[in-house]
Amino acid sequence: MDRRRLITFGAASFALAAAPLAVRAADLPGPLPNRPPPIGRAEREARIAKAQKLMREQGVSALLVEPGSSLIYFTGVHWSRSERLTCAIIPAEGEIGVVTPFFEEPSVRETLAVKAEVRTWQEHEDPLALVAGWLKDRKLGSGVIGIDETNRYFIVDGLMRNLPTATLRNGAPIVRGCRMIKSPAEIALMQHASDITIAAYRYTIPKVEAGMRPSDIGRLMSQATVALGGEPEFALVLLGEAAAYPHGSGKPQSVKAGEVVLMDCGCTVEGYQSDISRTFVHGEPSAKQRKVWSEVQRGQQIAFEAARPGAAAGSVDDAARGYYVGLGYGPDYKLPGLSHRTGHGIGLDGHEPVNLVRGEATRLAPGMCFSDEPGIYIPGEFGVRLEDCFHMTESGPKWFSQPSASIEKPV
Repeated sequence: MDRRRLITFGAASFALAAAPLAVRAADLPGPLPNRPPPIGRAEREARIAKAQKLMREQGVSALLVEPGSSLIYFTGVHWSRSERLTCAIIPAEGEIGVVTPFFEEPSVRETLAVKAEVRTWQEHEDPLALVAGWLKDRKLGSGVIGIDETNRYFIVDGLMRNLPTATLRNGAPIVRGCRMIKSPAEIALMQHASDITIAAYRYTIPKVEAGMRPSDIGRLMSQATVALGGEPEFALVLLGEAAAYPHGSGKPQSVKAGEVVLMDCGCTVEGYQSDISRTFVHGEPSAKQRKVWSEVQRGQQIAFEAARPGAAAGSVDDAARGYYVGLGYGPDYKLPGLSHRTGHGIGLDGHEPVNLVRGEATRLAPGMCFSDEPGIYIPGEFGVRLEDCFHMTESGPKWFSQPSASIEKPV
Protein backbone atom coordinates (compact mmCIF):
# COMPACT_ATOMS: atom_id res chain seq x y z
CA MET A 1 0.00 0.00 0.00
CA ASP A 2 1.50 3.39 -0.99
CA ARG A 3 1.74 6.41 1.31
CA ARG A 4 -1.27 8.14 -0.21
CA ARG A 5 -3.55 5.16 0.41
CA LEU A 6 -2.05 4.52 3.86
CA ILE A 7 -2.78 8.08 5.00
CA THR A 8 -6.22 8.01 3.39
CA PHE A 9 -7.31 4.68 4.84
CA GLY A 10 -5.83 5.37 8.25
CA ALA A 11 -7.74 8.62 8.55
CA ALA A 12 -10.91 7.08 7.18
CA SER A 13 -10.81 4.17 9.62
CA PHE A 14 -10.42 6.55 12.58
CA ALA A 15 -13.23 8.77 11.31
CA LEU A 16 -15.67 5.94 10.79
CA ALA A 17 -15.01 4.70 14.29
CA ALA A 18 -15.30 8.16 15.84
CA ALA A 19 -18.17 9.77 13.94
CA PRO A 20 -21.61 8.91 12.60
CA LEU A 21 -22.30 8.69 8.88
CA ALA A 22 -21.90 12.12 7.32
CA VAL A 23 -25.20 12.21 5.44
CA ARG A 24 -28.47 10.36 5.16
CA ALA A 25 -28.80 8.00 2.19
CA ALA A 26 -31.71 10.07 0.88
CA ASP A 27 -29.37 13.06 0.46
CA LEU A 28 -26.88 11.20 -1.71
CA PRO A 29 -26.87 11.24 -5.52
CA GLY A 30 -28.11 8.25 -7.50
CA PRO A 31 -26.02 5.95 -9.71
CA LEU A 32 -24.67 7.42 -12.93
CA PRO A 33 -26.50 5.98 -15.95
CA ASN A 34 -25.01 4.10 -18.91
CA ARG A 35 -22.48 2.04 -16.99
CA PRO A 36 -20.29 0.18 -19.51
CA PRO A 37 -20.25 -3.62 -19.43
CA PRO A 38 -17.36 -5.49 -17.80
CA ILE A 39 -14.56 -6.88 -19.93
CA GLY A 40 -15.83 -9.96 -21.75
CA ARG A 41 -14.27 -13.33 -22.47
CA ALA A 42 -13.52 -12.53 -26.11
CA GLU A 43 -11.41 -9.53 -25.13
CA ARG A 44 -9.44 -11.52 -22.56
CA GLU A 45 -8.78 -14.20 -25.16
CA ALA A 46 -7.59 -11.50 -27.55
CA ARG A 47 -5.22 -10.25 -24.83
CA ILE A 48 -3.76 -13.71 -24.40
CA ALA A 49 -3.37 -14.03 -28.17
CA LYS A 50 -1.51 -10.72 -28.31
CA ALA A 51 0.77 -11.79 -25.47
CA GLN A 52 1.49 -15.04 -27.29
CA LYS A 53 2.32 -13.15 -30.48
CA LEU A 54 4.73 -10.92 -28.56
CA MET A 55 6.30 -13.99 -26.94
CA ARG A 56 6.94 -15.62 -30.29
CA GLU A 57 8.44 -12.42 -31.66
CA GLN A 58 10.72 -12.07 -28.62
CA GLY A 59 11.74 -15.71 -28.35
CA VAL A 60 9.90 -16.33 -25.07
CA SER A 61 8.36 -19.76 -24.45
CA ALA A 62 5.93 -18.90 -21.66
CA LEU A 63 4.92 -16.12 -19.29
CA LEU A 64 4.32 -16.57 -15.54
CA VAL A 65 1.88 -14.19 -13.80
CA GLU A 66 0.86 -14.26 -10.13
CA PRO A 67 -2.17 -12.56 -8.50
CA GLY A 68 -2.61 -8.87 -9.11
CA SER A 69 -3.79 -6.67 -11.91
CA SER A 70 -1.99 -8.62 -14.65
CA LEU A 71 -3.65 -11.88 -13.59
CA ILE A 72 -7.01 -10.10 -13.71
CA TYR A 73 -6.12 -8.59 -17.08
CA PHE A 74 -5.39 -11.91 -18.77
CA THR A 75 -7.60 -14.39 -16.91
CA GLY A 76 -10.21 -12.50 -14.90
CA VAL A 77 -9.02 -14.23 -11.72
CA HIS A 78 -9.36 -11.92 -8.71
CA TRP A 79 -7.06 -13.30 -6.05
CA SER A 80 -4.77 -12.03 -3.31
CA ARG A 81 -1.09 -12.74 -2.99
CA SER A 82 0.00 -14.87 -0.08
CA GLU A 83 2.66 -17.43 0.72
CA ARG A 84 0.45 -19.97 -1.07
CA LEU A 85 1.14 -19.61 -4.77
CA THR A 86 -1.62 -19.15 -7.30
CA CYS A 87 -0.43 -18.24 -10.79
CA ALA A 88 -1.19 -18.43 -14.49
CA ILE A 89 1.22 -19.77 -17.11
CA ILE A 90 0.67 -18.45 -20.61
CA PRO A 91 2.56 -20.47 -23.25
CA ALA A 92 3.59 -18.97 -26.57
CA GLU A 93 1.20 -21.46 -28.19
CA GLY A 94 -1.92 -23.18 -26.89
CA GLU A 95 -4.08 -23.18 -23.80
CA ILE A 96 -2.96 -21.48 -20.60
CA GLY A 97 -2.45 -23.16 -17.25
CA VAL A 98 -3.44 -22.14 -13.73
CA VAL A 99 -1.71 -23.49 -10.61
CA THR A 100 -3.44 -23.03 -7.24
CA PRO A 101 -3.80 -24.78 -3.87
CA PHE A 102 -6.24 -27.70 -3.93
CA PHE A 103 -8.60 -26.17 -1.40
CA GLU A 104 -8.66 -22.83 -3.28
CA GLU A 105 -9.59 -24.26 -6.68
CA PRO A 106 -13.38 -23.73 -6.41
CA SER A 107 -12.89 -20.11 -5.36
CA VAL A 108 -10.33 -19.41 -8.08
CA ARG A 109 -12.65 -20.86 -10.72
CA GLU A 110 -15.40 -18.41 -9.70
CA THR A 111 -13.65 -15.57 -11.53
CA LEU A 112 -11.64 -17.53 -14.11
CA ALA A 113 -12.92 -16.04 -17.35
CA VAL A 114 -10.94 -17.98 -19.98
CA LYS A 115 -10.34 -21.61 -20.80
CA ALA A 116 -7.44 -23.03 -18.80
CA GLU A 117 -6.06 -26.27 -17.42
CA VAL A 118 -6.09 -25.99 -13.63
CA ARG A 119 -3.56 -27.97 -11.63
CA THR A 120 -3.67 -28.04 -7.85
CA TRP A 121 -1.11 -28.66 -5.13
CA GLN A 122 -1.46 -29.89 -1.55
CA GLU A 123 -0.11 -28.09 1.50
CA HIS A 124 3.01 -30.26 1.82
CA GLU A 125 3.94 -29.90 -1.88
CA ASP A 126 6.10 -27.36 -3.71
CA PRO A 127 3.88 -25.37 -6.12
CA LEU A 128 6.86 -24.39 -8.26
CA ALA A 129 7.49 -28.08 -8.92
CA LEU A 130 3.97 -28.18 -10.33
CA VAL A 131 4.70 -25.15 -12.52
CA ALA A 132 7.91 -26.81 -13.72
CA GLY A 133 6.00 -30.01 -14.48
CA TRP A 134 3.40 -28.11 -16.50
CA LEU A 135 6.14 -26.52 -18.58
CA LYS A 136 7.96 -29.82 -19.08
CA ASP A 137 4.76 -31.50 -20.24
CA ARG A 138 4.57 -28.90 -23.01
CA LYS A 139 8.23 -29.31 -23.99
CA LEU A 140 9.02 -25.85 -22.60
CA GLY A 141 11.34 -26.93 -19.80
CA SER A 142 14.44 -25.68 -21.63
CA GLY A 143 12.82 -22.55 -22.99
CA VAL A 144 12.85 -18.89 -22.03
CA ILE A 145 10.30 -18.14 -19.32
CA GLY A 146 9.12 -14.57 -18.88
CA ILE A 147 8.37 -13.47 -15.33
CA ASP A 148 5.91 -10.63 -14.76
CA GLU A 149 7.98 -7.76 -13.32
CA THR A 150 5.84 -7.54 -10.16
CA ASN A 151 6.21 -11.22 -9.25
CA ARG A 152 7.90 -11.96 -5.93
CA TYR A 153 11.39 -13.39 -5.74
CA PHE A 154 10.40 -16.70 -4.13
CA ILE A 155 8.69 -17.57 -7.42
CA VAL A 156 11.83 -16.90 -9.42
CA ASP A 157 13.96 -18.78 -6.91
CA GLY A 158 11.61 -21.78 -6.79
CA LEU A 159 11.35 -22.01 -10.56
CA MET A 160 15.14 -21.86 -10.98
CA ARG A 161 15.46 -24.65 -8.42
CA ASN A 162 12.83 -26.88 -10.04
CA LEU A 163 13.66 -26.06 -13.65
CA PRO A 164 17.40 -25.36 -13.95
CA THR A 165 17.28 -25.98 -17.71
CA ALA A 166 15.09 -22.91 -18.30
CA THR A 167 16.22 -19.34 -18.84
CA LEU A 168 14.25 -16.79 -16.84
CA ARG A 169 13.71 -13.33 -18.25
CA ASN A 170 11.85 -10.17 -17.26
CA GLY A 171 8.40 -10.44 -18.85
CA ALA A 172 7.75 -6.68 -18.75
CA PRO A 173 8.06 -6.19 -22.53
CA ILE A 174 5.22 -8.68 -23.02
CA VAL A 175 2.93 -7.50 -20.23
CA ARG A 176 3.53 -3.84 -20.93
CA GLY A 177 3.14 -4.47 -24.64
CA CYS A 178 -0.41 -5.60 -23.94
CA ARG A 179 -1.53 -3.49 -20.98
CA MET A 180 -0.14 -0.09 -21.96
CA ILE A 181 -2.48 0.15 -24.96
CA LYS A 182 -6.07 0.30 -23.72
CA SER A 183 -8.96 -1.01 -25.80
CA PRO A 184 -12.17 0.97 -26.37
CA ALA A 185 -13.85 -1.17 -23.68
CA GLU A 186 -11.15 -0.31 -21.14
CA ILE A 187 -11.29 3.39 -22.00
CA ALA A 188 -15.08 3.36 -21.59
CA LEU A 189 -14.73 1.94 -18.07
CA MET A 190 -12.06 4.50 -17.18
CA GLN A 191 -14.27 7.25 -18.55
CA HIS A 192 -17.14 6.10 -16.35
CA ALA A 193 -14.86 5.99 -13.30
CA SER A 194 -13.74 9.55 -14.04
CA ASP A 195 -17.33 10.70 -14.50
CA ILE A 196 -18.20 9.25 -11.09
CA THR A 197 -15.27 10.99 -9.40
CA ILE A 198 -16.17 14.34 -10.95
CA ALA A 199 -19.82 13.89 -9.90
CA ALA A 200 -18.66 13.03 -6.37
CA TYR A 201 -16.54 16.19 -6.29
CA ARG A 202 -19.53 18.26 -7.37
CA TYR A 203 -21.48 16.79 -4.49
CA THR A 204 -18.71 17.09 -1.89
CA ILE A 205 -16.94 20.40 -2.47
CA PRO A 206 -19.96 22.65 -1.72
CA LYS A 207 -20.38 20.80 1.60
CA VAL A 208 -16.86 21.62 2.86
CA GLU A 209 -17.17 23.76 6.00
CA ALA A 210 -14.83 25.40 8.47
CA GLY A 211 -13.66 23.01 11.17
CA MET A 212 -13.98 19.86 9.05
CA ARG A 213 -11.11 17.39 9.27
CA PRO A 214 -9.65 15.64 6.21
CA SER A 215 -11.44 12.46 7.28
CA ASP A 216 -14.80 14.27 7.31
CA ILE A 217 -14.32 15.45 3.74
CA GLY A 218 -12.96 12.11 2.59
CA ARG A 219 -15.96 10.34 4.08
CA LEU A 220 -18.35 12.60 2.15
CA MET A 221 -16.42 11.92 -1.06
CA SER A 222 -16.39 8.14 -0.53
CA GLN A 223 -20.11 8.00 0.32
CA ALA A 224 -20.95 9.94 -2.82
CA THR A 225 -18.68 7.70 -4.90
CA VAL A 226 -20.47 4.56 -3.69
CA ALA A 227 -23.89 6.12 -4.30
CA LEU A 228 -22.85 7.06 -7.85
CA GLY A 229 -21.81 3.48 -8.61
CA GLY A 230 -18.03 3.50 -8.03
CA GLU A 231 -15.81 1.69 -5.58
CA PRO A 232 -13.71 4.22 -3.62
CA GLU A 233 -9.99 3.71 -4.12
CA PHE A 234 -8.60 6.68 -2.16
CA ALA A 235 -9.70 10.09 -0.91
CA LEU A 236 -6.65 12.07 0.17
CA VAL A 237 -7.48 15.50 1.61
CA LEU A 238 -4.70 17.97 2.50
CA LEU A 239 -5.44 21.24 4.28
CA GLY A 240 -3.35 24.41 4.53
CA GLU A 241 0.37 23.78 4.89
CA ALA A 242 -0.15 20.01 4.49
CA ALA A 243 -0.96 20.67 0.82
CA ALA A 244 2.72 21.58 0.34
CA TYR A 245 3.63 17.90 0.82
CA PRO A 246 2.26 15.86 -2.12
CA HIS A 247 1.14 12.86 -0.07
CA GLY A 248 0.33 14.76 3.05
CA SER A 249 1.18 15.07 6.71
CA GLY A 250 0.11 13.19 9.81
CA LYS A 251 -0.35 16.41 11.77
CA PRO A 252 -3.89 17.39 12.84
CA GLN A 253 -5.63 19.50 10.21
CA SER A 254 -8.96 21.28 9.90
CA VAL A 255 -10.55 23.57 7.35
CA LYS A 256 -9.83 27.26 7.99
CA ALA A 257 -10.91 30.38 6.14
CA GLY A 258 -8.39 31.47 3.54
CA GLU A 259 -6.51 28.16 3.48
CA VAL A 260 -5.99 25.74 0.63
CA VAL A 261 -7.99 22.52 0.36
CA LEU A 262 -6.28 19.94 -1.87
CA MET A 263 -8.27 16.80 -2.69
CA ASP A 264 -6.77 13.81 -4.55
CA CYS A 265 -9.47 11.18 -5.11
CA GLY A 266 -10.23 8.19 -7.28
CA CYS A 267 -12.46 5.17 -7.68
CA THR A 268 -12.70 1.98 -9.71
CA VAL A 269 -15.34 0.68 -12.11
CA GLU A 270 -14.89 -3.01 -12.93
CA GLY A 271 -11.34 -2.56 -11.66
CA TYR A 272 -10.45 0.39 -13.89
CA GLN A 273 -9.33 3.51 -12.07
CA SER A 274 -9.80 7.26 -12.00
CA ASP A 275 -7.38 9.71 -10.39
CA ILE A 276 -8.39 13.38 -10.16
CA SER A 277 -7.08 16.19 -7.97
CA ARG A 278 -8.74 19.50 -7.22
CA THR A 279 -7.38 22.49 -5.27
CA PHE A 280 -9.45 25.39 -4.00
CA VAL A 281 -9.55 27.80 -1.08
CA HIS A 282 -12.14 27.87 1.67
CA GLY A 283 -13.22 31.49 1.53
CA GLU A 284 -11.40 34.20 -0.39
CA PRO A 285 -8.08 33.21 -2.03
CA SER A 286 -5.06 35.42 -1.51
CA ALA A 287 -3.21 37.01 -4.42
CA LYS A 288 -0.38 34.46 -4.02
CA GLN A 289 -2.78 31.51 -3.95
CA ARG A 290 -4.43 32.78 -7.14
CA LYS A 291 -1.05 33.26 -8.82
CA VAL A 292 0.24 29.79 -8.00
CA TRP A 293 -3.09 28.18 -8.92
CA SER A 294 -3.03 29.88 -12.34
CA GLU A 295 0.58 28.79 -12.88
CA VAL A 296 -0.33 25.17 -12.17
CA GLN A 297 -3.36 25.42 -14.45
CA ARG A 298 -1.08 26.60 -17.27
CA GLY A 299 1.53 23.95 -16.46
CA GLN A 300 -1.12 21.24 -16.75
CA GLN A 301 -2.23 22.57 -20.13
CA ILE A 302 1.36 22.78 -21.39
CA ALA A 303 1.89 19.13 -20.44
CA PHE A 304 -1.32 18.18 -22.25
CA GLU A 305 -0.28 20.05 -25.39
CA ALA A 306 3.13 18.33 -25.34
CA ALA A 307 1.56 14.85 -25.30
CA ARG A 308 1.58 14.26 -29.04
CA PRO A 309 1.57 10.85 -30.74
CA GLY A 310 5.16 9.75 -31.30
CA ALA A 311 6.63 12.09 -28.68
CA ALA A 312 8.81 10.61 -25.96
CA ALA A 313 6.88 10.31 -22.70
CA GLY A 314 9.67 12.18 -20.92
CA SER A 315 9.22 15.22 -23.15
CA VAL A 316 5.86 15.93 -21.46
CA ASP A 317 7.61 16.32 -18.12
CA ASP A 318 10.31 18.42 -19.76
CA ALA A 319 7.70 20.84 -21.14
CA ALA A 320 5.88 21.41 -17.84
CA ARG A 321 9.07 21.60 -15.76
CA GLY A 322 10.69 23.96 -18.24
CA TYR A 323 7.73 26.34 -17.96
CA TYR A 324 8.01 26.35 -14.16
CA VAL A 325 11.76 27.00 -14.28
CA GLY A 326 11.01 30.01 -16.48
CA LEU A 327 8.77 31.32 -13.70
CA GLY A 328 11.57 30.99 -11.16
CA TYR A 329 10.64 27.64 -9.57
CA GLY A 330 13.05 24.73 -9.09
CA PRO A 331 15.15 24.09 -11.01
CA ASP A 332 14.66 20.36 -11.49
CA TYR A 333 12.89 18.87 -8.45
CA LYS A 334 13.91 21.60 -6.03
CA LEU A 335 11.32 23.43 -3.94
CA PRO A 336 9.43 25.66 -4.24
CA GLY A 337 8.44 23.93 -7.47
CA LEU A 338 7.47 20.54 -8.87
CA SER A 339 9.04 17.81 -6.72
CA HIS A 340 7.56 14.79 -8.55
CA ARG A 341 6.99 13.54 -12.11
CA THR A 342 4.35 15.24 -14.24
CA GLY A 343 2.24 12.10 -14.59
CA HIS A 344 1.93 8.33 -14.46
CA GLY A 345 0.28 5.61 -16.46
CA ILE A 346 -3.13 4.47 -15.25
CA GLY A 347 -5.54 1.61 -15.92
CA LEU A 348 -6.21 -1.41 -13.72
CA ASP A 349 -3.53 0.05 -11.45
CA GLY A 350 -3.62 3.64 -10.27
CA HIS A 351 0.09 3.87 -11.11
CA GLU A 352 1.33 1.70 -13.95
CA PRO A 353 3.99 1.96 -16.68
CA VAL A 354 5.04 4.19 -18.22
CA ASN A 355 5.46 7.55 -16.50
CA LEU A 356 5.62 11.09 -17.79
CA VAL A 357 9.04 11.61 -16.27
CA ARG A 358 12.41 12.92 -17.43
CA GLY A 359 14.32 10.48 -19.59
CA GLU A 360 11.41 8.14 -20.37
CA ALA A 361 11.97 7.35 -24.05
CA THR A 362 8.78 5.31 -24.67
CA ARG A 363 6.87 6.91 -27.54
CA LEU A 364 3.28 7.99 -26.91
CA ALA A 365 0.77 5.99 -28.91
CA PRO A 366 -3.02 5.78 -29.22
CA GLY A 367 -4.58 3.90 -26.31
CA MET A 368 -2.02 4.94 -23.71
CA CYS A 369 -3.51 6.57 -20.60
CA PHE A 370 -1.85 9.00 -18.20
CA SER A 371 -2.41 11.41 -15.35
CA ASP A 372 -1.43 15.05 -15.89
CA GLU A 373 -0.57 16.59 -12.49
CA PRO A 374 2.34 19.06 -12.44
CA GLY A 375 1.77 20.59 -9.00
CA ILE A 376 3.67 23.42 -7.37
CA TYR A 377 4.58 23.03 -3.70
CA ILE A 378 5.79 25.77 -1.33
CA PRO A 379 7.00 24.22 1.96
CA GLY A 380 5.70 25.98 5.04
CA GLU A 381 2.86 27.63 3.09
CA PHE A 382 0.70 25.56 0.72
CA GLY A 383 0.66 23.51 -2.46
CA VAL A 384 -1.52 23.35 -5.55
CA ARG A 385 -2.14 20.19 -7.58
CA LEU A 386 -4.56 19.98 -10.47
CA GLU A 387 -4.82 16.46 -11.85
CA ASP A 388 -6.85 15.06 -14.71
CA CYS A 389 -6.20 11.97 -16.79
CA PHE A 390 -6.14 11.67 -20.56
CA HIS A 391 -5.84 8.97 -23.18
CA MET A 392 -3.95 9.18 -26.43
CA THR A 393 -5.81 9.10 -29.74
CA GLU A 394 -4.56 9.17 -33.34
CA SER A 395 -4.93 12.96 -33.34
CA GLY A 396 -3.59 13.65 -29.85
CA PRO A 397 -4.56 13.50 -26.17
CA LYS A 398 -8.19 13.49 -25.01
CA TRP A 399 -9.24 14.33 -21.44
CA PHE A 400 -11.16 11.84 -19.32
CA SER A 401 -12.19 14.78 -17.11
CA GLN A 402 -12.26 18.45 -17.97
CA PRO A 403 -9.67 20.48 -16.03
CA SER A 404 -10.69 23.05 -13.43
CA ALA A 405 -11.91 26.36 -14.81
CA SER A 406 -10.78 28.54 -11.90
CA ILE A 407 -9.80 28.48 -8.24
CA GLU A 408 -13.39 29.44 -7.42
CA LYS A 409 -14.81 26.76 -9.75
CA PRO A 410 -12.71 23.61 -9.26
CA VAL A 411 -15.39 21.37 -10.88
